[in-house]
Amino acid sequence: MKITQKKVTELIPYVNNSRTHSDTQVAQIAASIKEFGWTNPILVDGTNGIIAGHGRLLAARKLGYKEVPTIELADLTETQRKAYVIADNRLALNAEWDNQLLTIELNELLADGFAMDILGFDSEEINKLLDEPDFQPATEEEQGKLDELDPKWIACPHCGKEFDARQA
Repeated sequence: MKITQKKVTELIPYVNNSRTHSDTQVAQIAASIKEFGWTNPILVDGTNGIIAGHGRLLAARKLGYKEVPTIELADLTETQRKAYVIADNRLALNAEWDNQLLTIELNELLADGFAMDILGFDSEEINKLLDEPDFQPATEEEQGKLDELDPKWIACPHCGKEFDARQA
């Protein structure tokens, strides 16, 4: 795979790109490019049509870039190109976060003085992840009520009969 610099003015956004980019997100992408450099080239077809990287192109324009790195995927069929436009945007959304590990990483970045706003999370999300829960021991009265509110019903795997595990 060859990375080629192409003029921003030569790139053609896909007219049916169903993924949208708000001004806020474009600013986040631009901030990321400024901080980390250009780490993800724009994917184009054989005629400079954008397959993936519409947001990065908008960010490049915002930053005043004249050229951007691209990778040409000229061998894709029209159907593959259309499908990849969607898949590239959707597949990342199917991932989950390991909040415990994310919190560890965020705390380390915070300790290093890193600007947290560049990560794409809003301040409320970061604060929620960084706030440690305030667990306090329950009183005897509260503990008893918890048992009443949450009976431990278990179904027998053989006959299906349910019983309260606390009575067993």
